[in-house]
Formats: sequence, structure tokens, C-alpha cells
Amino acid sequence: MASAVLKVAAAGVSRCSTFTLLRGLSTTVPLSQGVPGAVWKLGKLNHIAIAVPDMERATALYRDVLGATVSEKVPLPEHGVYTVFVELGNTKLELLHPLGDKSPISGFLQKNKSGGMHHICIEVDDIKAAVADMKAKNIRTLSAEPRIGAHGKPVMFLHPKDCDGVLVELEEA
Repeated sequence: MASAVLKVAAAGVSRCSTFTLLRGLSTTVPLSQGVPGAVWKLGKLNHIAIAVPDMERATALYRDVLGATVSEKVPLPEHGVYTVFVELGNTKLELLHPLGDKSPISGFLQKNKSGGMHHICIEVDDIKAAVADMKAKNIRTLSAEPRIGAHGKPVMFLHPKDCDGVLVELEEA
């Protein structure tokens, strides 16, 4: 009988120890709060950019078939693209089409004839601090300084080879 009580007590202690250990490993504090001395903050997903071979067809898909609100087509000669923004409520899609022969989207579409995801854009609260920090962490940028993007705000693109194969655009919020 004493042996059975000892086994139950030992099992109870074992379960409590396991629970305490697991609870000690879990956390409700976001990992980003653990970054000491951060001078800039990563914000929300602003948009996902999609390169499209036919801007009118792509715009019609999102507007007429899916029922989304879409912007007018806007030329951005300094970036070599036409853009259309598709409103999704919590974020946007940016449709990109080449503007001129030197457009970076032309090269992308030569490799991806049907188009496809081109980049993601994440907001930051301080673009200059974010860029300086990325460069200090050996993350390459695609230009020396931030440029004005499609929303009229400073942007910087991070090299996809340094971002797990994803072209990342940082945009000041």
C-alpha cells in the first residue's frame, strides 16, 4: 500500500515538474521586445507587390472578378514601373508593370512570363535608422540612400540574397 502511495506521489511531482518546466519555457512577451537598444521599430505589412505582364487584365481581375477597390494606373518613371494598388482592408497588393526598357520589372517578367510575387513591403518608423542598422548587420541595400516610393514616402529595398530569397522593401510609416 505504501508503495502505491509513493508511486502516486512521485507521479504527481513528475507531472508538476513537467508543467513548471514547460510553463517556464513559454512566454507571452513578443521576441521583438528583447532587442536591446533598438532605435527603430518594424511595423505592419504595407503591401505585397506582384509583377504582371498585362496591367489591364490584372486590374480587371481584382476589380471586376474579385470585387476589390483598385487605384488608377500611375507611372513612376524614377522606379521604371506603372503601379496599381488593390485595397484589401488590412493591406494592399501592388500590381507592377514595366515602364521603359530599363525597368527592373522587365527583367523579372522575362524570367517569369506569367508574372508573380515581386516583393513585400514592411513599414518602419524611422527609415534612416533602419537602413543604418541593416547596413551595420551586413544586409545589403539596392541603393545607397532611401528613395521616394509609390506612396510618396522614403523606401529602401534590401537584397533578396540577404533576406532568405525575398526582396524586402522598407517604407517609412
